[in-house]
Parts: sequence; structure tokens; C-alpha cells
Amino acid sequence: MGFLASVKKLFRLRTPAPVLGLALGSGGAKGMAHLGALKAFAEAGLSFRVVTGTSIGSIVGALYCKGYTWADMTGIVDNLNKKEFAKNLRPFSDMQPIEEFLENFLEGEIEALPLPFAAWATDAETNEGVRLDHGKTARALTASAAIPPFFRGVEIEGRRLYDGAYTNAIPADVCRDLGADVVVAVDLSAYPKPEEEKGRFARLLDSAINYFVPVKTAENAKTRGYDAADVMLRPDLYDFKATDVSRAATDAMFEIGYEEAKRCLPAIREAIKAAGKRK
Repeated sequence: MGFLASVKKLFRLRTPAPVLGLALGSGGAKGMAHLGALKAFAEAGLSFRVVTGTSIGSIVGALYCKGYTWADMTGIVDNLNKKEFAKNLRPFSDMQPIEEFLENFLEGEIEALPLPFAAWATDAETNEGVRLDHGKTARALTASAAIPPFFRGVEIEGRRLYDGAYTNAIPADVCRDLGADVVVAVDLSAYPKPEEEKGRFARLLDSAINYFVPVKTAENAKTRGYDAADVMLRPDLYDFKATDVSRAATDAMFEIGYEEAKRCLPAIREAIKAAGKRK
């Protein structure tokens, strides 16, 4: 082997692998599909070095960054007293009990997490998106998941914050800003139910809820995630609602997320390979 070839080979060996990022979307109980996807990723040997999330995606993402596995997270869900939790699902509930629950697993500051992480929330006064990448982890997660009118806003640094889905439902762009070369994202609401398929009561309820909601959905709340992601997982959760917490529903959503992640593995590997060539 010639000198020049040896130098080129040495350079290739020292080229760092692309930074793989994960952006987890909002969706309430549909977040079980996130855990199914994490199982498929673990089986494939994929390791994410940057993670972002909105709402339930922020909670799953922070747990991942802390070092919890998909199995650990399913154990947390299995041991959750769902009846007690449901008592908090009434209009304008305080997020404090949920924050205290999350602190059992995520005590401390975001900056202390082993992996770079950011949650996304929405400012009630300006309707602007807010990136939460420092401060108390559990508090940031409750702000990201405070969906009105079920929950009150969460105060952080003088701002009243609500669910981030209104401004960035799948924060793939934030993941890239944090240093990811390849971004894998998960859209839990890829198959929404058309208005004409909803019953009259459901449509009236939606209208009533929207009247009391202090934040509005931005035009690019969903599209910005698609624009920034290299691979978007779209588990078909059409038959499920964000409030489906029965064991049958959570098991089914987990499996759907698992199968969707397996289906997308070739595309993810291609994206990693392409990013490696650009380095």
C-alpha cells in the first residue's frame, strides 16, 4: 500500500460516526408506540446521541437520555395507578402531582442528563414555541405536556407554558440544532380522524374545548418536523385516542410502533450511510 493510500485509510478510520438524533412527537397515550419503536431500535443496535420531544415525546425522550430502556419504561407504565392518574384529568388541573411523579425517575436538571436533550412548549402570551434545554427536568416535561383545558399552564422563568404540540409537534429541527447529523422522528398523529367521521357530540366537544384553549395551533406545527427529519416514522394509530389507557390499547400501540420502526430500519441505515459519506 502506497503512502498516500495509507494516509487516506488512516483519515477514514478517524472520521467520527454521524451523530444520530431522535425526535419524539406528541400524542398522549399513543406514546406507547414510542416505546415499541425504542425496542426495535435497541434490537437493531441503534443508539441515539441527541434526543428531543414534545409532550409525551418529551417524557419518553428524557427517560431515554437518563438511561432508561424501553423495558424500564413499559414497567413504569404497567405500575402506574391509572385510576388515580385519571383523577387529575379534569379541566384546569394542576400539573404539580405529575411533576412530583416524574421526579421519582427524573430528579435534577436537564443539563445533568447523560445525553443532550430538549423539550418543546408553547408560550400562552405570545403563542411562540419555547425550547426547554436547561433547568429542572420534571418541570420542563410538565410544561411540554400541559395540554389545555385539562391542565393549567406551567410557570417557567416568568412565562406560562402549555403543550408544545401547538407550535412544534415533532421537534426534529430542534434535534438537528442540538448537533444531530441524522434525525429519526416519530409522528404519533400521522393518521388523524377526518372531521366528517367524528360524531356530532365529538365535534361540539372539540369546538367547546377550542374556545377555552389559550394557545392556537401554528400553521407549521407539524410540517416543520417533516421538513427537518431524515426519516419519519408514521405508526398507524388511527383507531386509538390520546386517552386510550386500557391494557389492550397500550399493548396494541406498542406493537404498532415496534413494527413501524422495524419497517423503517433500512431507510435509517441508508440515511446514516449517506451522512457518513458527507463527513
